[in-house]
Amino acid sequence: MKYKLLVLDIDGTLTNTKKEITDRTKSALIKAQELGVKLVLASGRPTYGIRPLAEELRLSEFGGYILSFNGGCIVECATDQITHEKRLNKNILPHFQQIAKKKNFALVSFDESSIITETPDNEYVQKEAFLNKMPVRQVDDFLEAMNFSPSKCLMMGEPTRLALLEKEMHNTYGGQIGVYRSEPYFLELVPLNTDKAKSLDMLVKDLKITKNEVIAVGDGFNDLSMIEYAGLGVAMANAQEPVKACADYVTLSNDEDGVAHLIEKYIFSAFIGLSTSLDKINDNLKDTLMHSLGMKFTVAEEDHVEAIMPVDIRTRQPFGILHGGATLALAETVAGFGSNLLCNEGEFVVGMQVSGNHISSAREGDTVTAIAKVIHKGRSTHIWNVDVVSSMGKLISSIRVMNSILKKR
Repeated sequence: MKYKLLVLDIDGTLTNTKKEITDRTKSALIKAQELGVKLVLASGRPTYGIRPLAEELRLSEFGGYILSFNGGCIVECATDQITHEKRLNKNILPHFQQIAKKKNFALVSFDESSIITETPDNEYVQKEAFLNKMPVRQVDDFLEAMNFSPSKCLMMGEPTRLALLEKEMHNTYGGQIGVYRSEPYFLELVPLNTDKAKSLDMLVKDLKITKNEVIAVGDGFNDLSMIEYAGLGVAMANAQEPVKACADYVTLSNDEDGVAHLIEKYIFSAFIGLSTSLDKINDNLKDTLMHSLGMKFTVAEEDHVEAIMPVDIRTRQPFGILHGGATLALAETVAGFGSNLLCNEGEFVVGMQVSGNHISSAREGDTVTAIAKVIHKGRSTHIWNVDVVSSMGKLISSIRVMNSILKKR
């Protein structure tokens, strides 16, 4: 497989506008990790604010990494150990405090589990707290509370005024710290030469892979460096125009499962045992029952085929759970396609028998995956075992499909 590391920005990339990971994207990311791709969550967020997403995507189980503070800290999820870290010099903090008070901006920093600020009720401080699900610790004096060297500070305020401050601070402190805006209302103040690409390069060397084996995906200006660094740099459709201009590929938006689309196109397609692509295979489903039920192939190789299907109004029972008939249709589809891959020229496939055991249920809003593996390849029959699992890996149904292989006349 060409790509071994998938690096994802979080806000505007991994999560949709509701700040959620959709079931389709979650399913694709877990499947990619099962196939051996390591996942890195790279964000300006503090480590504390990334950990819940890392747990949701099972990064500790699959050997993934957190790249927090815009590259200032790299955490190995399996051990929870910090492998690389950069921090600000405490001597610069009085300058930050003076500027914040003089120009009426909120100033915050972070300890291991909370946001530290003198202005907890500021609307932008509350945005940061909501985003990271972190408590705000009010202090009377920011400098007294900061008795350690922080990973970063944030200056917050009205976007137009903050844009002017960004230029001013870059001119004054550009040789001492990194200054950039991660959001129109967030000005990041980080250690010099801290960015996602530099940290990513250290991780790539630790893993003994090359940057050509890396996919990096983002939407903001702070993602530019890693998009340009990676072998495949990807911008979201909702990305800033300069970011899209620098990308090798522009995927769908974060509200259209752009990350899942990318994985299906560039990672799952590596497992196809055909000269065609997954996109072409899925295009052939149009105007069929499979397309009507929302099925999509994600893996197609000899002896092994997978496809996903949403549990929605098309495939659910009136009670909101996956319909057994839709499950059987999904199983027959992947097994039939798998047999077509195995056929010789002049042969075609006819379904003979399907029998299934429905073990548990999947509810509306989930996305199930059918995993088909051939267990018998005869000259006239193929037998497939198809397990249908939820996005969290729960077994929903186990189905046996027998196909007859006939000669064309």
